Amino acid sequence: MEETMKDYEKELEASFRKIHEGDVIQGTVIDVNEEEVTLDLKYYTQGIIKAEDMSNDPGFSVLADVHVGDVIEATVVKMDDGQGNILLSRKEANEVLAWDVLSGYREEKKNIAVKVSEAVNAGVVAYLEGIRGFIPASQLDLSYVEKPEEYVGKTLTVRVITVDKEKEKLVLSAKEILKEQKKEEHDHKVAMIVPGTILEGTVESLQPYGAFIDLKDGLNGLVHISQISQKRIKKPSEVLKVGDQVKVKVLHTNDGKISLSMKAVEEQQQAEEMESLDTRQFDSGESIGTNLGDLFAKLGLK
Repeated sequence: MEETMKDYEKELEASFRKIHEGDVIQGTVIDVNEEEVTLDLKYYTQGIIKAEDMSNDPGFSVLADVHVGDVIEATVVKMDDGQGNILLSRKEANEVLAWDVLSGYREEKKNIAVKVSEAVNAGVVAYLEGIRGFIPASQLDLSYVEKPEEYVGKTLTVRVITVDKEKEKLVLSAKEILKEQKKEEHDHKVAMIVPGTILEGTVESLQPYGAFIDLKDGLNGLVHISQISQKRIKKPSEVLKVGDQVKVKVLHTNDGKISLSMKAVEEQQQAEEMESLDTRQFDSGESIGTNLGDLFAKLGLK
């Protein structure tokens, strides 16, 4: 079989390629053992990364985290390790490249899973892209976490909030994601409420412009002062106090907010009572008076 130039492309490319100490180069993993990782560099010799030069992450395992076929970027430490191979360090390359990757994560607001490795003063540590990241106790959950040590060993979904290469400062947050998830859940619950529905709730606070009603299940709504009573009032406290149990009608749900009315419930009840009275009069053969005074007297409104 006649050989062609194509058969020698790899060798030709390797012969012209120049690699120097300090270069960051890319290679494909062709062998992994407890002591080192071997890379195909598409060069006349292979690359070797010692296990201790793979990562700063104390939870990193060469056998568990590196696989044949993985593509790795590493820094050239020595052109000859004594056995004809190029000695590389992934840790050194990571310190150069990871900060750009982390900045990209922050800009993208990317959600990333990390494992908490240890608890420190006022927070915990987790490694991301081989860089030591700090998660403050205030960013572990929706509220401040008093015992960060309880999070050690847990996997959290976080977002990069601070990246400072010069100060080697990386700060992560799980709180931002949890807040977004809570808002999505809240807005979904609100969207499921049908306008016109009558609900029961508890007055949780009074404001000059209205009353906030606790509807349970993490929801609350506002009864504007104009919707509290059929009579005109100057302030909600004239007819309501915190803790009162009330019935409210849903007027509308916009932008995750619930607008309520107590006045509409009163009006609906009165309309139903009038309809019921008219029906009873018709069924009993009583004459239906047209005088509003008579009608209100029968309803007990006079």
